[in-house]
Amino acid sequence: MTNNRFLLAAAAAAMMAVGLGAGSTTSLVAATTAAQEQSRSDQGEARREMRAGNQLSLREIERRILPRMRGSEYLGPSYDSTARAYRLKFIREGRVTYVDVDARTGRIINRSN
Repeated sequence: MTNNRFLLAAAAAAMMAVGLGAGSTTSLVAATTAAQEQSRSDQGEARREMRAGNQLSLREIERRILPRMRGSEYLGPSYDSTARAYRLKFIREGRVTYVDVDARTGRIINRSN
């Protein structure tokens, strides 16, 4: 469910970036489909890299990072195959925090508040 909200938000942002109005349903569907296909491609890439031993599994990344975020609710991950990094999303007291983690090493490479 969270992943679908992320995809819809990404599609809406893409539409705004190219100047499409909010009333363009066909464009929203196309943008959402493209975002879903990219997400599937990134997930497949993450699995291939993990199986090849080039990076850590999502479960291992979560095992390392979640204890550092005590008091925050974990909303879920996304994966960027270009950066080979996971972005873990958390919320605490109404504030969203993104933690970017290098998938190869498990090290935090960025944290936004």
